[in-house]
Amino acid sequence: MSPTTWTLLITTLSTGTIITMASHHWLLAWLGLELNTLSMLPIISTPHHPRATEAATKYFLIQITAATLLLFAGTWNAWTSGEWAITNNTNHVAMTMMTMAIMAKLALAPVHAWYPEVIQGSTMTTALIISTWQKLAPMTFLLLTTNHLPTNLMLMCGLISTLLGGWTGLNQTQTRKIMALSSIAHMGWLLIATTIDPALATLTLITYMIMTTSMFLTLNQMNTKTLVDLPTAPSHSQTLQITAMITLMSLGGLPPLTGFIPKWLILKELTTYDLLALSILLILASLPSLFFYIRMAYIATLTAAPTTTHNKHKWRFKSNLNPTLTMTLPLTIMALPLTPVLYTN
Repeated sequence: MSPTTWTLLITTLSTGTIITMASHHWLLAWLGLELNTLSMLPIISTPHHPRATEAATKYFLIQITAATLLLFAGTWNAWTSGEWAITNNTNHVAMTMMTMAIMAKLALAPVHAWYPEVIQGSTMTTALIISTWQKLAPMTFLLLTTNHLPTNLMLMCGLISTLLGGWTGLNQTQTRKIMALSSIAHMGWLLIATTIDPALATLTLITYMIMTTSMFLTLNQMNTKTLVDLPTAPSHSQTLQITAMITLMSLGGLPPLTGFIPKWLILKELTTYDLLALSILLILASLPSLFFYIRMAYIATLTAAPTTTHNKHKWRFKSNLNPTLTMTLPLTIMALPLTPVLYTN
C-alpha cells in the first residue's frame, strides 16, 4: 500500500472515530461509525490473501449489521421522543437494541464469534488497531447513554463475555486468537465497569489499551504467530523476552502490575453495591484467562526452541525495536502506584 493511500485511510479512520466521540446527534454518530468501518476494510484486506479477504468480509457484514441496528434504534427513539440527541433516551426497546448493536461492535457475548476469526485473518498491526482504536467509538455510545441502558442485561453480558473469553482461549495455539479472546474477556470487565461508574470505565479502557498495545507490539517485534514461535524470543531480545512475560502477567491482572488496577477497583465497587455473587463469579472467570497467560509466559521464558537459528548470537546485534514500546511497557508494568491519582471515589 502506498504511503498516500495509507495516510488517507488512517486519517479517515481517525476522523470517523473523532466525529462519533464529539457528536450528540444520532445521525452524526452513525456517520462516524460508517466512516470508521469503510476505512478499516482496505486496511484489513491489504495483504491480498484469501484469509485477509475473508476477515474483511466478516468484519464488513458484522459492522454494517450493527450500524444498521444502531440507526434503527436511534430513529425509533427519535420517533417516540421527538429529539435526535443521544443523551435523550426514553424508549426502553430502542435502548435494548442499541445495547446489542454496541455489543456486536465491541465483540461482547453473545455476538462475539466473529472477532477471533477477523483478528486471525489480519496482520499484527491491523489486529492492534481493531483491538484498541476501534473500541473508542462504540464505548462513547455506552458512556453517553449509560444512565438509560438495561443494567441487568449489561451485567449478564459482561459476565458471559468474561467466562467465554477465558474458557475459549484454553485450547488456542494462535497468539492472535488468544489476544482476541483476551480482549473479549477484558471487554466483559469493561462493560461491568460501565454500569458502575463511567470514570472507572474510562480508566479500565485506557489501561486495557495500553496493555494490549504493549503485547501486540511485543508479539510483532518477536514475530510470534503461534505458541511454537514463543521460545525463539531470546534470539530477538532477551530484555523483550522478560518484559513480554511481565506484560502477560499484567494482562492477567496480577499485583503489583498495572493490570491489577481495573480489576481491583471494579471488585471494590461491586462489593460496595453488595453484588458479592457477581464479584465471586468474575474472580473465578479470570482464572482460565490467567492460565493461558501463564502458559504463554512459561513457553516464552522457560522452554527451549525446537530448532536453533543459523545465527546463534542474533541477540548480540542491533535490533530495530519499536520506540512505542518504550512508552507503553513502563505503563503496563509500573502504573499501580498511580492509582490514587487516576481514580478517586
